[in-house]
Amino acid sequence: MTAASPTSTSPAQPQTPDIAIERSGHTATVQLCRPPHNFFDLALISGLVEAFEALQADPQCRAIVLAAQGRSFCAGADFSAPEPVAGERRDPSALYRQAVRLFAVTKPVVAAVQGPAVGGGLGLALVADFRITCAEARWSANFTRLGFHPGFALSWTLPRLIGPQKAAWMLYTGRRITGEEAVRIGLADELVAQDQVRARAQALAGEIAASAPIAVESTRASLRAGLVDAVRAAVEHEAGEQRQHFQTRDFREGIAATAQRREPVFGRH
Repeated sequence: MTAASPTSTSPAQPQTPDIAIERSGHTATVQLCRPPHNFFDLALISGLVEAFEALQADPQCRAIVLAAQGRSFCAGADFSAPEPVAGERRDPSALYRQAVRLFAVTKPVVAAVQGPAVGGGLGLALVADFRITCAEARWSANFTRLGFHPGFALSWTLPRLIGPQKAAWMLYTGRRITGEEAVRIGLADELVAQDQVRARAQALAGEIAASAPIAVESTRASLRAGLVDAVRAAVEHEAGEQRQHFQTRDFREGIAATAQRREPVFGRH
């Protein structure tokens, strides 16, 4: 498998150090390149959107694999980083608008989750239609352990995927679950050896790409009818809740406790 050439006759591919695109037949692998944990920000998610939308415009691409370098698939946002502007309130709205565009892409997506998918990284994994994982992966919606409302549309996508009861269990506790349990509850679709995660995801994408592309995209549109509008409404609500929670003592305590590797002591602030 080789990277697409800038001189290819296919539609232009975005070039960024954070995102790599490889092509093989009718499938494309889009890789996050911020190892070891692939923490995201607006720039990374925007680059991912550009890659997905370029592949959507390419009739030779019939399925996309979302993969990552490093130890983690994606550990979400890096809250240890300073604010972009001193004193500016955190506002996830712009990032979540980009997330909506990811959900709007019409090509099927298979996520190769070779390591932790945490917080917004879990939300990113749920952009995909299917998830291939391994025993070493850890899955967590850890937002309440950091002191704020879940985001990246997880308040809508997670209950839809694993049911409201299991989703509430994950969202309320922030507990990390293993790859085996992720498959058992329907959060992931297949469990393979860690060094086979990407290859298996690419094989599944190849199976999808072998079907009639118009029929696949039409079937996918039927199965996902209303999803983009629901995701848009979810992230607008989540962003509003998060903006409020980011101003609380509980949020500051959650971030501090995580940085200090201790249990947080929350009040109601």
